[in-house]
Amino acid sequence: MEEEKCCCCSNKTTERSQEEYTRLINRLSRIEGQIRGLKKMLEQNAYCADILTQSSAAASALNSFNKDLLSSHIHHCVVRDIREGKDDVVDELMDVVQKLMK
Repeated sequence: MEEEKCCCCSNKTTERSQEEYTRLINRLSRIEGQIRGLKKMLEQNAYCADILTQSSAAASALNSFNKDLLSSHIHHCVVRDIREGKDDVVDELMDVVQKLMK
């Protein structure tokens, strides 16, 4: 039987410092709270403009999370792989950047 693979994930892993892990988890927890708040606003028939304002804030928070994680990825994973002669990491990085810029 073939092992199933997520369509968007490699089988690679990244070791993170406790500080980085905590920072990223805290950001995601805040974003999760914002998303729950959006859902509650919709359930309570909040005014469209108010929901859109909160949605924009959640999108901005997710964008900040992405920038933080991308910076860490470049400084650690990409630099490490290039030093090890794995130049294909540049193509992978460009794919990720293109996805983030949609």
